[in-house]
Amino acid sequence: MKLSRCFCLLAVPAAALTAAESAPAVPRLDPVVITAARAAQPAEQVAFSVKALDAGNLRANPALTLDGALRSVPGFTLFRRSDSFTANPTAQGVSLRGLGPSGASRSLIVLDGVPLNDPFGGWVAWTKVPRDGLSRAELVPGGGATAWGNAALGGVVQLLTEPMSGAHTQTSLAMGDYTTRSFELAATQPTTTGGSVQLLGRMFATNGFRLVGRERRGPIDIAASSKHNWIGLRARQSIGSDLELSLSGRAYNEERGNGTPYQNNSSREKFASVGLAGKSGSAFTWNSVGYVQDQSFASTFSGVNATRTAETPASNQFDVPAKAGGLAWTGSWVHGDGSRTNAGGDWRTVRGETREYFTFAAGDFTRLRVAGGRQTIGGVFALHERALTPALRGTLGGRLDWWKDTEGHRRESDRATGVASRNDVFADLDDTEFSPTAGLVYSTSRAWRLRANVQQSFRRPTLNELHRPFRVGPNVTEANAALKTERNTSGEVGAEWNLFADRAPTGARPLLQVSATAFTNELSDAVGNVTIARGPGTFPIVGFVAAGGVGRQRQNLDRIRVQGLELSSTWNVSSDLSLSVDYIYNDATVRRASTAPALVGKRVAQVPRVNASFAASWRGPAGLTFTPRIRGIGRQFEDDENQLILGEVSIIDLGVSRKMSQHLELFLNAENLANARIETGRTADGIVNVGTPRMIIGGLRGSW
Repeated sequence: MKLSRCFCLLAVPAAALTAAESAPAVPRLDPVVITAARAAQPAEQVAFSVKALDAGNLRANPALTLDGALRSVPGFTLFRRSDSFTANPTAQGVSLRGLGPSGASRSLIVLDGVPLNDPFGGWVAWTKVPRDGLSRAELVPGGGATAWGNAALGGVVQLLTEPMSGAHTQTSLAMGDYTTRSFELAATQPTTTGGSVQLLGRMFATNGFRLVGRERRGPIDIAASSKHNWIGLRARQSIGSDLELSLSGRAYNEERGNGTPYQNNSSREKFASVGLAGKSGSAFTWNSVGYVQDQSFASTFSGVNATRTAETPASNQFDVPAKAGGLAWTGSWVHGDGSRTNAGGDWRTVRGETREYFTFAAGDFTRLRVAGGRQTIGGVFALHERALTPALRGTLGGRLDWWKDTEGHRRESDRATGVASRNDVFADLDDTEFSPTAGLVYSTSRAWRLRANVQQSFRRPTLNELHRPFRVGPNVTEANAALKTERNTSGEVGAEWNLFADRAPTGARPLLQVSATAFTNELSDAVGNVTIARGPGTFPIVGFVAAGGVGRQRQNLDRIRVQGLELSSTWNVSSDLSLSVDYIYNDATVRRASTAPALVGKRVAQVPRVNASFAASWRGPAGLTFTPRIRGIGRQFEDDENQLILGEVSIIDLGVSRKMSQHLELFLNAENLANARIETGRTADGIVNVGTPRMIIGGLRGSW
């Protein structure tokens, strides 16, 4: 049965109305979100769609990886359908509502207010983030760009670590299929001066599985192994009654095999930040952060023969260094009439380049390429939100950014003689961007809430897109230093309905929640990988392309339209059982492309039209908790020309846990329980890459 038929209706069981009279109301605190406006505000006053997952949701999710857990939100998808268990770091891009289908995310991911997107390439290193040590994840698809600026063109995902309060230790240990093993620790200890220190760390390793589909797999195809570890230190200290200082640092290391003996990559990072937060009475609060980041990346690529018995080195990106630094300040004023103003500014500078060997002949690489540059982006913003009538609240804001690209260069030379065959020095570029937003929230009772918003946003292409070519199998993609800035005009309208038990107190959990959101995006100068050559042969711009391969270049497509509908329903049947269904229909189409007119009317690569999920949480007998999940992904296209299809798939996951004591929990997770074939990539010569097969992981979580 087609996914569009399976998931497009959100059934509301008739029994829900009976449950409204009998199921107990569970008190809870009024939800507060901070991501949309970069400061705390009640969720019911936010004009954007917001999906929040608390620590319990995240830990109970049966996915092994954090990005895999976030896929329980259908509007959140990953480039090429692969999560960080096997995906090359450069392919770990995030798409919110189909607006970022590339390795370089069009959505901003932040960890405790600091960008997590790679400073050089825009992709997201999910393995830097605690899997079990988060208190909350907030997803704001289509919103937040006025507060956050560059890279938030498609929305914002903020990850928040557990607060440092009291003496507390949390650990998790897991082992399972493919010799996968993981250990995580977070230990907090108060200091004698009234502050706290926290030690965090993670170790992970897996032998992995083979990425090529069984029908074309050959001797050269080996399991894609990976291992990573990091250690972090955080400290918090009050300075007087109204000021708090925080410090954090992290050292990170990752090694990956990418499915053949020659292809592998490695990542290193050192990170440090300092923050200050203060308040003046109850009306004004502020926070600031400064951070520095020093990282390196290395990756090798090869070409594999038709019988998949041998590979030939294609390039060795032996060093891709990047350094970044940033500052941010945000203030929030609550006025006497209940209105709120948030304002602030931020600045970030990045310098990086790719250093690589290429053109393999007579057993060695014969040429050297060094390419990169520097980017600086800074902006200021202000958002004001107030009641317009007793039932209507409005938000109005704007952001002004200035960006500058400098030191752009690309040099290619013969390794033996040092003679340069290319020595490009690109002109400095700069511009300003204005990002306004406006929103309305209408609510006459806690049962109904209507909202609407519009915003404009931008994203400057990353140094990776401007300067670094790359290869995936026989396919070559060239960089383009002439890429223009992406700009997006977006809007959404939504309705939410809540059913409460009779006489349920304020803050009680609704028995039934149903929401619908229609959205639209007009994306101009979208960066896409455009096919310009087919192998075998040597071609302008892309050079040599092997048989069965294609040559592509990053180019700006004049206009892409992404529009669709999100539906969501949650039924809290009782205190022990909840059911939820989420569905998104996404129509992402190229509307105008002067450099590639044949693409007009084509669907945007890597965007499925249908994405849906069903999830449940049931506290059953013997203290067991079951968390099944079914995800449905519609078919999508691997390529810009819509020739290579990745088939639709339904994936069943299951989590089971049991509290052994007050401090110890036993868990067992099964991903892809039915062993469905998840197609993650396809080449013109018929090679299909596949995602995670059936995988069972079990372990213990401790907290004391």
